[in-house]
Amino acid sequence: MSIPPLLSRLRLPVIGSPLFIISNPDLVIAQCKAGIVGSFPALNARPAAMLDEWLHRITEELAAYDRAHPDAPAAPFAVNQIVHKSNDRLEADLAVCAKWKVPITITSLGAREELNQAVHAWGGVTLHDVIDDRFARKAIEKGADGLIAVAAGAGGHAGRLSPFALVQEIRSWFAGPLALSGAIASGDAVLAAQAMGADFAYIGSAFIATDEANADARYKQAIVDGRAADIVYSDLFTGVHGNYLRASIVAAGLDPDDLPQGDLKTMSFASGGAAKAWRDIWGSGQGIGAIDTVVPAAARVAQLAEEYRAARARLLGR
Repeated sequence: MSIPPLLSRLRLPVIGSPLFIISNPDLVIAQCKAGIVGSFPALNARPAAMLDEWLHRITEELAAYDRAHPDAPAAPFAVNQIVHKSNDRLEADLAVCAKWKVPITITSLGAREELNQAVHAWGGVTLHDVIDDRFARKAIEKGADGLIAVAAGAGGHAGRLSPFALVQEIRSWFAGPLALSGAIASGDAVLAAQAMGADFAYIGSAFIATDEANADARYKQAIVDGRAADIVYSDLFTGVHGNYLRASIVAAGLDPDDLPQGDLKTMSFASGGAAKAWRDIWGSGQGIGAIDTVVPAAARVAQLAEEYRAARARLLGR
């Protein structure tokens, strides 16, 4: 399977991952104008009616940019849909995405054949995120166009497998579009992802520390200050294993080295009130040691691109 045309025109082989709460139209538009796929979770648009407003703005602004820059158009954007049965907005959100003919749909926490068919009906492409080869096979069987291999070290919900092992197993049978997620925060790592068999790097944490990101300033600074050793892997906060910043766990009054068992809803954070993981616990991948400042998203992409070019030149000996 070849790369879909809309994914072949990227200036850098990178997909900005959809960040819960953090990804918004400002960030998505900046990423796309800089030449990488920008994305956001549909559930970030609250109330639900706001999704139509967001898609209207993103579509119109990127179209205007393309008219002004016909020789270097913007990259396509993506919307992430949580397919799990707990998402009671899924059908309505899909209808809004159909209205705007969203170019790329990223699906998580379940693969559904009818969803893939719906996206294909309006001309879109679907990418499904997976943590192992078994889930990858199920996703393709149900009609996904491509895969996002979420390996160890990825921010938020993350798998346990080495990226080498995960990409190797998927590439043994699947030749279609493949993105790799897991501690990628530099242009060198983007090239490494391609070297091991992925088509794209899937980057999230590096874009938390950008001007456009809808994140608390303390969160952005924690990304800048953090290193791989500052990441804690736990299923306490959402019921699914993920990677989180140690500093935010400490600030919430919990011991990151001895996290309790039980229902998070019954706990109280040091900041007061009921525990709210979305507010008090900050997701992050292990690659943040490469991030040393908060910058505009376009500057972050430019830095990644320069590092990528330099890495290619070193590899080729010129």
